[in-house]
Amino acid sequence: MSDEQAATAPTRSGHRVSRVAGRPPNGADGADADPPGGAAGEPKPSRAGRNLPAAIGVGVGLGVVILASLFVYRPSFVVLIGLAVVYGSYELTKAIGHSGVRPSLSPIVVGGVAMLAAAWSRGPNGLVVALLVTVCGVLIWRIADGAAGFFRDVTASTLILLYLPTLAGFAVLSVHADDGAARILAFIATVVCSDTGGYATGVLFGRHPLAPIVSKGKTWEGFVGSVAFCSVAGVLFMTLTFHEAWWKGLLFGMAIVVTATLGDLGESMIKRDLGLKDMGNLLPGHGGIMDRLDSLLPCAAVAYLVLSGFAPV
Repeated sequence: MSDEQAATAPTRSGHRVSRVAGRPPNGADGADADPPGGAAGEPKPSRAGRNLPAAIGVGVGLGVVILASLFVYRPSFVVLIGLAVVYGSYELTKAIGHSGVRPSLSPIVVGGVAMLAAAWSRGPNGLVVALLVTVCGVLIWRIADGAAGFFRDVTASTLILLYLPTLAGFAVLSVHADDGAARILAFIATVVCSDTGGYATGVLFGRHPLAPIVSKGKTWEGFVGSVAFCSVAGVLFMTLTFHEAWWKGLLFGMAIVVTATLGDLGESMIKRDLGLKDMGNLLPGHGGIMDRLDSLLPCAAVAYLVLSGFAPV
């Protein structure tokens, strides 16, 4: 059954939220909601609830595209971010729409692209000004639909703008620096270390849930693995790439692992509230674009701020 055919069920507060038919109400990412085996004819998912070969293939493909954009023509990386923001805005708007809230997709997409362009051409001030102008555009756009649900819809639209193009704008600010390719590599590779370390140790040793209310697939053992992997990656990048003290790399790695974990849990909470397992199905083995950006987006802002202080241009 398609998303548009999803049934609705009342919550304890009396509000009605969407529940996609065939999915448990508390489905979230990772191992939370997937059954132990796939349907007839489908590949059996891994212990973490994903098609691991597909996930690895997609991850490697995305990595190649990102590397090519960084080292062949850096502005093309901004184009990649723009495409991810546009499609991610569509996914998030559609997901939120299941609850009856109607974010204004058109001004979000147009304004989001303008925010990234402003960040590239005008820096942090351009990003902030473009955000304010876009929020005003959302307010004006939504007036045409009447007063019913106005505050609710505008709030959801503003949340999407802050979550997607604003946080993605920090990646644009990072790549614009003279050593922008190195900064993006350090940021993305450390986030990948967080995900990989947490996945590997969680699958092998995970016993104690980290946040069972939000995500049953996250464990303290997995978090320890993320900390170890990120710490090593942070120290290596800071000492070998930016030629700074090792302790700065350790702090950088710790900042990334905490932010990545919170970002992942934050998106899991949104999906639980909406009754969704994944934000989409564009990326086999991963879900939707937002299921890959959940930890990258907040880490883009943290990486920009930490590297600006520890390894200024």
